[in-house]
Amino acid sequence: MIKTDVLILGGGLAGLSAAYHLNQGGRLGSLVLEKNPRPGGLAGSINHEGFVFDHTGHLLHLHDSYGEKLVMELLAGNVASHQRKSWIYLAGRYARYPFQANTYGLPDRVIEECVLGFLKTIHRPPKRGLGSDPSFKDWCLRQFGEGICRHFMFPYNEKLWRMPLAKLTTQWQGRFIPRPKTSEVLRGALMEQKELFGYNAAFRYPVRGGIQALPDALAARLEAGQFLAGHAVVSVDLRERVAVARGVGEISYKRLVNTVPLPQFLDLASPLPASVLEARRKLRWNTVYCLNLGVGRPDVSEKHWIYFPEKKYPFYRVGFYNNFSKLAAPKGASSLYIELSRKPGERIDLKRMENAILRGLRGSGLLKSSDKIIAKLWTPIPCAYVVYDFDRTRAVEAIFAHLKRMGADSIGRYGAWKYSFMEEAVLDGKRCAENLGLSA
Repeated sequence: MIKTDVLILGGGLAGLSAAYHLNQGGRLGSLVLEKNPRPGGLAGSINHEGFVFDHTGHLLHLHDSYGEKLVMELLAGNVASHQRKSWIYLAGRYARYPFQANTYGLPDRVIEECVLGFLKTIHRPPKRGLGSDPSFKDWCLRQFGEGICRHFMFPYNEKLWRMPLAKLTTQWQGRFIPRPKTSEVLRGALMEQKELFGYNAAFRYPVRGGIQALPDALAARLEAGQFLAGHAVVSVDLRERVAVARGVGEISYKRLVNTVPLPQFLDLASPLPASVLEARRKLRWNTVYCLNLGVGRPDVSEKHWIYFPEKKYPFYRVGFYNNFSKLAAPKGASSLYIELSRKPGERIDLKRMENAILRGLRGSGLLKSSDKIIAKLWTPIPCAYVVYDFDRTRAVEAIFAHLKRMGADSIGRYGAWKYSFMEEAVLDGKRCAENLGLSA
């Protein structure tokens, strides 16, 4: 039987970061188990027919001084900086992102409805307050007004979340939905303003190797034998503190760190009391189907990504890897990722979906009828977005309280069951390692 101080499930950014920072502390040994043959998890890349495809767009938004310093050291010059070029395609026209501050260029009727609706939220606010825990739908109406909600906020988020917006809380949005000033909304209706709003206004991306370059660099900082790839965990006995992994056998640990999706982890863990099993049943998420395309034409678009709120387009977003790095596609070609959201377990005909995507791309003018598709790769993400409904908070609190009693932490986007980005995953691993070191 293998023995370790800390067993880390999942070799994505959170798990790798936890192991790296435990090594920095020098007090606890750790072992990372990853089911895939390479580190990175969803923050990985696939080389396919001369293209470098990620598991949909993964960009580095660095806001923390330590996180930025570490990421830049890990990439060691293999990184480019970008100012975001993201747009919304609506009514056959393009408007800059975020929509609520950039309606210029859209049909006059749309601009008028959006501006007047927004001004009503200021000059004639509803008499009733939102309360301490409003729905996302009510919050949007109060913040942006009926026009902005009808033309973008509601249709886009309904495409993404695949559930009534009145059932979503506001606990997920934080920095993800910019709230512009009144002057910015008005200016953005009268002229094309180039001020960038939001947490993703600037980003970094590796020049070579796709986003895979980051987890590869982090894994290279670990000790020999500390990272075991290709070994899926099949069971965890929380009471005895023993896990079983394919090809490895039993592993005895003192503390456990989980980074795999929380429902998946709970399904292989025992014993779990009835309260935790009930909480597990209340966890909700959706699945993203990402179609990666290589197109035999350079510069299909100069944009980084485009949002599509209208129902006639099956996808909600299209991005362009070759605009993150020219090395993501062969010379003379472009590389795209196209995202669709579905409820988990929903039956999907990928060929039919692919045809609908291609029709939509041609209908929007992104693809020409003469364009040749030279590479295709589906990268589905079964657990892509954690759904923040009104059951989520109580459910995760009950689950984490039990795990803490059993000597287990659950971190990262999916382990902590939250909506976050890559830098936050790295910082989650750092904080977890520091807390474990303090309790050792």
